[in-house]
Amino acid sequence: MYRDDLGRFREFKAQGVAIRFGKFSARENKQIEKNVQDFLALTGIESADKLLHTDRYPEEKSTITNLKRKHAFRVHIGKDIARPWKLVYYRAKKIFDVNNYKGRYSKGEMEKLKAYQSMHGNNWKKIGAMVARSSLSVALKFSQMGSQINHGTWSKTETQRLIKAVEDVILKKMSPEELQDLDSKLQESPECRLSIVREKLYRGISWIEVEAKVETRNWMQCKSKWMEILTKRMTNGRLPHRGVNALQAKINLIERLYALNVEDANEIDWEVLAGAIGDVPPSYVQTKLYKLKAAYVPFWQKKTFPEIIDYLYENSLPLFKEQLEKKIEKEGTKIPTPSTPKQDFLFKDIFYCDEDSEGEGMEEHS
Repeated sequence: MYRDDLGRFREFKAQGVAIRFGKFSARENKQIEKNVQDFLALTGIESADKLLHTDRYPEEKSTITNLKRKHAFRVHIGKDIARPWKLVYYRAKKIFDVNNYKGRYSKGEMEKLKAYQSMHGNNWKKIGAMVARSSLSVALKFSQMGSQINHGTWSKTETQRLIKAVEDVILKKMSPEELQDLDSKLQESPECRLSIVREKLYRGISWIEVEAKVETRNWMQCKSKWMEILTKRMTNGRLPHRGVNALQAKINLIERLYALNVEDANEIDWEVLAGAIGDVPPSYVQTKLYKLKAAYVPFWQKKTFPEIIDYLYENSLPLFKEQLEKKIEKEGTKIPTPSTPKQDFLFKDIFYCDEDSEGEGMEEHS
């Protein structure tokens, strides 16, 4: 915790408001915009770019820095937002970064991007400054520029490369203690592998590194494909999106979301909500919700999150329950209770390549 957060955090605690991390909600983004505009009006600094990206204005840097210190910028930027001020500051920099809104890349810019990447590797912050784009923008663009990127069905070879790449990247991030434990277990029993905490299977993975190892797919394709494979393997092939399981999963998800009664999707703990469907990664649940609103909620893009959930609860849920009853009666099947999510998995149960690796797809079945 930063010293400048203590006063705000005491106020939040007195109000019973928990400190948040993770994605910012729409309400928080609006509050950040307000806080920045209020601080500009207070200090007379000309623009948000000068306030938040002061290094771009060396001649005015000293004056701006003094104004920020004099008027307690760290306190003002975090006003009415239950987060550490530094996280709010980083978010504000992204929102107001003029380099994020420069439109399409010209051919000249793309050539420069290729040249700078060959000289500086994946130092996107440095490359971004050289082409006057944000680091995220240049990283994404470079990923999309690969001439050998395949957009068709994943082949068996590609899938196997992906599985091996993700394993290598995860092992690379492990601490020396974890690696030592892995070595000792392999020596004791070569057929066994170290167990891994579930969150490490889908959080904190460098997808740019994975992309480089796979070679024929960009990082977004790699991430999406890995989540498909991971869901199948976390559930031992008992996928929650087929037959009666698919209907029960939709029912459980809608009921849980309705009970949460939140104003924004970013307020949801997707890790906890995943238990509504079964032993699946949070991204699977988020994808399931997206498919539900896209398929069943008219003009969902113009609706608020509560309006979308209310519509699903009032209109779609009764239909799903009716379909489920008919399907159970017709097939004589029973609905299995969602398993309690495992806290860890064995490497050998997740990272393996066999003859089935080519058919890891998870297309939706009605």
